Amino acid sequence: MNINVDIASTYLFSNKKLTMVAVMGVLLGMSIYIFMNSLLVGFDRTSNVSIFKSTPHIRIYKDDEISKPLLENKASKSIIINPKVVPSSNTIINYKDVMSLARKHEEVTLVTPQVTATVFFNTGKIQIPGMIVGVVPDEADIMFNISSTIIEGSFKDLKKDINSIAIGSGVAEKLSLYIGDNISVSSAKGVIRNLKVVAIFKTNNSAVDKSKTYIHLSTAQQLQKENNVYVTDLNVAVKKPEKADEYTADLSQFTGYKAEGWKQANEALMAAFRMRKIVITFVSYTILIVAGFGIYNILNMTVSQKINDIAILKAMGFKGKDVIRIFLTQAMSIGVMGVVGGMLAAATLITILRKVYIGGDIGYFPIDYELSKFIQGVVVGLVITFFAGYLPAKKAAGVDPVSIFRK
Repeated sequence: MNINVDIASTYLFSNKKLTMVAVMGVLLGMSIYIFMNSLLVGFDRTSNVSIFKSTPHIRIYKDDEISKPLLENKASKSIIINPKVVPSSNTIINYKDVMSLARKHEEVTLVTPQVTATVFFNTGKIQIPGMIVGVVPDEADIMFNISSTIIEGSFKDLKKDINSIAIGSGVAEKLSLYIGDNISVSSAKGVIRNLKVVAIFKTNNSAVDKSKTYIHLSTAQQLQKENNVYVTDLNVAVKKPEKADEYTADLSQFTGYKAEGWKQANEALMAAFRMRKIVITFVSYTILIVAGFGIYNILNMTVSQKINDIAILKAMGFKGKDVIRIFLTQAMSIGVMGVVGGMLAAATLITILRKVYIGGDIGYFPIDYELSKFIQGVVVGLVITFFAGYLPAKKAAGVDPVSIFRK
C-alpha cells in the first residue's frame, strides 16, 4: 500500500500544471455548487418569511356552495339551469368549538380567529377602498410577526384600545395620516366608525400596503353588524409549515370546513420556486460533472503517457488492483484538494455576500452557511471524482505488459 501511495504521489506531482488544472476544476465546481445551493435555501427561507407575513400556514373557512338542481332525474331537465353561488353566510358557526377541534391535531401550535371585510377609508373628502382584518392582536402578531413590519407606532397599542387601527404605509401616504390621527371607516353594511391610528406597517408589497389594515376583532364584527361569534376565517399555525398541505385533509375532517394550505393559496409563487430550484440544481450539478470530466481526461492522459511504467509495474508483480489503487489515489487526492479549496472559496464568497445590503423587505443578501449543503457538496464532489478516476484506473489495470514490451 505504501508503494502504491508513493507511485501515486509521484504521478501527482510530476506534472504539477495538469494537477493544478484538475484541482481548480473541482474547486470551482465545488464552490459554485455549495454557493448556489446555499443561495437556494436562503431564497426559499426569505420567500417563506415574506409569505407568512400575510398568509397563515393553514386557513380554515366556509367555502362557497353552488346551487344544485331540484330534480336529480337525469332524463328530465333541471329546474335550475344556471347554477350560482349561494352564500347564505360566510361565518364559521360555533367558531370556538371549531378552534378546539383544530387544536386537537398534534401538529397544530396556534389557532386564531379573523374577520375580513372590504371597506372605504375616509378622511375629509378623500375616500379610498381597502380591506380591514379584524384580529386578536397578540395572536395575530405571533402568527404573522406583524411587529417586525411596523415603521411607526406600536402594534401592541391595538390591544389597549378597540377603537384603534394599524394601517399600511400606502394607506397612510394616500390619506396623509400619522400616528394619533383619526380615520373614518365605512363598511358595506353602512356602519361608520372613527378609529385612531396607532401603528403604520410596511411589508414592501405595494398591493398590501395600499389597502390592508388591522383592527380589533370586536370592532370588525361591529362594522359588519354582527355579534361576537361572527368569524370569517380561522388561521392555523403548525410545527412544520413545509408539510402544511398534508394536514389540510385532517383539519377539514375535524372541523367540517374548508382547510387551505399556504402553498395552495400561493400556487403561482410555488411554481416559480420549483422552476428556480430546478434551474439552480441543474446548473450546479452540471458544473461538478464538467469538473469530473476534467479529472477523467487528465488521468486518461496520464495512463497513456505512463503506459510503459504500468507495464513494468505489472511485470514486476503488481496486480491489476494495485494499479487501480494507484490511479484512484491520484484521483481522490485531486478531489480532496479541490473539495477543501471549494469549501473555503464558497465560505469566503458567502461571507462577502452576507454583508451586502439589498434593501426592501429582503434586507441583506439572503444567504447563509448551510452545513447540510457543505456536507452534500463534499459527498457529491468525492463521488464524482471517484468515478472520474475509476474508469482510467480500470483501463490501466487491463494493460498487457507483454504486448507493450513487444511494441
